[in-house]
Amino acid sequence: MIQQLVLIGLVSISLLAVNGPNLDESAEPVTGPGFNHKAIVGVEKCVDCHKHSAEVWKNTVHYKTITDMPRSPKAKEIIDKMGLRRVKESLCTSCHGTEMWDSEHNEMTVEAGVSCESCHGAGMGWVTVHGEFSGKEEDEETEAEAAKRWKASEAAGMLRPSMIADIARNCVSCHVIDHEELVATGGHPAVSNFELLSWSQGNMRHNNFYTNGKENKVASAERKRVLYVVGMVAEIEVLLSSLGNAKAMNIYVKTHAKRFSNLRKQFISVAAASKDESMLEFAQYLKTVGLSFKAREALIPASKKAGEFLDNFSATSDGSSLAGIDSLLPDPSEYKN
Repeated sequence: MIQQLVLIGLVSISLLAVNGPNLDESAEPVTGPGFNHKAIVGVEKCVDCHKHSAEVWKNTVHYKTITDMPRSPKAKEIIDKMGLRRVKESLCTSCHGTEMWDSEHNEMTVEAGVSCESCHGAGMGWVTVHGEFSGKEEDEETEAEAAKRWKASEAAGMLRPSMIADIARNCVSCHVIDHEELVATGGHPAVSNFELLSWSQGNMRHNNFYTNGKENKVASAERKRVLYVVGMVAEIEVLLSSLGNAKAMNIYVKTHAKRFSNLRKQFISVAAASKDESMLEFAQYLKTVGLSFKAREALIPASKKAGEFLDNFSATSDGSSLAGIDSLLPDPSEYKN
């Protein structure tokens, strides 16, 4: 996550997120976003205020995955091939569940499916400060106080919807499998059909807090454009990194290479329609990226180049000048579920 501490007062909050009680930096899972399970506070801490969002969540595959996935014959097959004892081990649950530390029994447990903190970051450092309204009633907090509160929350590890590049990377960390053995040996699918715009605006959408559940707002036309571009590039970034670090020519490499090639063609078309200078420049760069397995180390700097574009684009584009790509965006009928 890319955050800066702009106020000295935020330092203590940031240190709490990193060095707070019972945090074990060696316990990060090998797949997924890598949030420390000892900093997970649990769904109930969020549901107290976000009950309408929780109702939406309960009707999504994110909620159901931790119960549906272990019953799947494919999951059992993968577990056997990987030599694991059961599905509910961190290799699986870091993406298919929410891992939380049970201090009473001194062990890691799976608290829920893909839940609030799976997407918005482990909440130990920020869950309290983000919902305090600066110690006032919600309608009494000034804009300056709210801005300071959100900066404190971000500095403490919260992934807010405005942090679009980081949100996209977090999604991709599970929807593109960056674990060669899990794919090549275990037979886990290397990628899903994930696409940030259509998935975030489908049944995962829970933009209903400020309307008290009365309306679940769809993203604006401008934000949809940014979501579409950012989602593509976040995938490209991790695909290039995965390919660059691959150990052997196998189904993992072949699938990731095919996915990258398709996304490259897609991005080049979108860039041409956008007439956006930075997108056109990055599209030209992508055309030069080779996929020779023997020269795969060159894909590591290519991944970094994609990351640089992703950060710059998400920080500078509000989507208002990208109307040219509207005809290329997924139709609402194609949104997830």
